Amino acid sequence: MIIKVCGMREADNIRKVSELEIDMMGFIFYPKSPRYVQMISARAGIIPDYSEERLKRNTGKEIPVADPVKQPLRVGVFVDDMPQNIITRVFNYRLDYIQLHGKEPRETCENLRRTLDPDIRKGIKIIKAISIEKLDDLEKCNDYIRVVDMFLFDTKCKSVGGSGQSFNWDILEHYTLDIPFLLSGGIGPEDATLVKSFHHPQFAGIDLNSCFETEPGVKDVEKLRTFIREIREE
Repeated sequence: MIIKVCGMREADNIRKVSELEIDMMGFIFYPKSPRYVQMISARAGIIPDYSEERLKRNTGKEIPVADPVKQPLRVGVFVDDMPQNIITRVFNYRLDYIQLHGKEPRETCENLRRTLDPDIRKGIKIIKAISIEKLDDLEKCNDYIRVVDMFLFDTKCKSVGGSGQSFNWDILEHYTLDIPFLLSGGIGPEDATLVKSFHHPQFAGIDLNSCFETEPGVKDVEKLRTFIREIREE
């Protein structure tokens, strides 16, 4: 199961959460969000890649690495942003995924991939967030067939994500596309058993945010550690 921790901002907190067994880390580039990333502080907190391949490329020498660091994949979260702003942040942050959390049309996804891959960021992946309140909301997914790599199903609310509210997961029984999805919206420390009991052929993982915070943008590392341990247990 993919575990994505989103809404990261503070350098020390980013380092500590990166050391947990997570797969993705989300950085929100939406100025109206209380978790909005400022360029300098967020970049300072991303753990460098100490892989042998990168060290060799940077130094020209074979350097043994005793404790290579496994970095979470970097996800940039954008809300109806200008394509040039997205492209700039993909380059500056070396993002692995773009998460579009607004009303971006299919054409935006196509244009971003065409511009970025392969010249700027080869293999860039795109996640499209879909806000869910009722069954009809799933129909929006049809607009993104063959242009996104993954969906993220979040709770429809007045704010743009991070509300701490959940939606009725039973609605997803009617999701029949072959595109995998992440489950988001109000997943908290007490929900490990609930998450493990949820089954769907395209269910790829979970997105964690506000319910694990001590304040907007700062995650409770111990709560995350305990929850992840419970999720990973067979």
